[in-house]
Amino acid sequence: MLTRREFLKLCATASLSLGLSNILISEMAEAFVQKLIPKPPLIWLELGTCTGESISLDNAVNPNLKVLLQDMIDLKYHWLLMQAQGEKAVQAIFETMDNHPNEYILVVEGSVITKDQGRYNMVFEYNNKMYTGIDALKLIAEKAKHVIAVGDCAAYGGPTAAFPNPSGAVGVWQVIDRKVINVPGCPSNADWMTGTIAHVVMYGEPELDDYNQPKMFFGQTIHDLCHRRSDFEAGKFASYPGEPGCLFKVGCKGPVTFADCPVRQWNNHINWPVEAGAPCIGCANPGFPDATMPFFQHLSNLQTSLKPINPLTVGKIAGAITALGIGSHLTFNVLTGRLGKHWLQGTVDTDETSQEKVKQEEIIMHKLDQVLHKQETLIDHNLRKKEGLINKMNKLVPRGRKKI
Repeated sequence: MLTRREFLKLCATASLSLGLSNILISEMAEAFVQKLIPKPPLIWLELGTCTGESISLDNAVNPNLKVLLQDMIDLKYHWLLMQAQGEKAVQAIFETMDNHPNEYILVVEGSVITKDQGRYNMVFEYNNKMYTGIDALKLIAEKAKHVIAVGDCAAYGGPTAAFPNPSGAVGVWQVIDRKVINVPGCPSNADWMTGTIAHVVMYGEPELDDYNQPKMFFGQTIHDLCHRRSDFEAGKFASYPGEPGCLFKVGCKGPVTFADCPVRQWNNHINWPVEAGAPCIGCANPGFPDATMPFFQHLSNLQTSLKPINPLTVGKIAGAITALGIGSHLTFNVLTGRLGKHWLQGTVDTDETSQEKVKQEEIIMHKLDQVLHKQETLIDHNLRKKEGLINKMNKLVPRGRKKI
């Protein structure tokens, strides 16, 4: 069986060639056969969500979601994957709680709906009683050995909790009085989920950051790992999505988002948003999406423990430090770890008079004026052309006949 050090090293490098899930399955299967570790029961509970995490997990192409979950753990309940439905399926939850107290893992997908005691999120019926998501969560979590919240909705409320949040959606940790391992993302990467479950099974709770996120996946900012970082430091910014250069000025939230997307990548390790020309929208951050909107407007200030810093200034400072030979890597290591503590304050641009915003509005208005001027010119040209054509045709009309 892999040592914990080898496991962490694997998590940092697996994305470069072979998917993490592909490697972990065989390692864990061997450990199960040799009885080095027990195969724990797992209950997958889905609450208020779009099923995005299950779909994302299915991106682990070989093996697929079903094989992955059944070979890594003893899957007891997942309403999408079970042949049984209704009370017969739900019975597996209660049998697991009775037969394996403090042994099973509870994985929660989706936010907890709290409005009107959770009546807008009924998740199952058992013994003629309807269970809301919040009731089921509290009941099952009480005897679970570990609780893992996958996806931004389960971790922090996510899009379900976005303003005005009529359903009162919140994250799992806000409802149950125990530690919750948060694996965010919208959706969460398949490797983040399988890697965290594998670590819990093989070595217990992984090292967590201030938001109870596994450091092995969320220990560095996207900006630190981004292949466009050199453009940021050189001051080469894209002016629109898809253009070469750093995407910071078109809204990239990479400097304040802790995740290894640039090396992990998505869709079976094929690509990720920034490589495809789209800015990071910070979906792995607490407070997403409200705290990272508007998506296509750059951060006005980075809330550090020292003081707010204008990111454009940061770029200049980073370049200057590099020039001085101190090393650009140090620049954002100073910011990392501090940004996280202040993230919940949000990064929504509230400075209505910021020079950059005014400048952008002036550019847009100037372009609109140009478009309108071209349209008016074209209309005048067509009218004159039409009048000229009518005059020519009238000259051809025989004397005494009605002209156009």
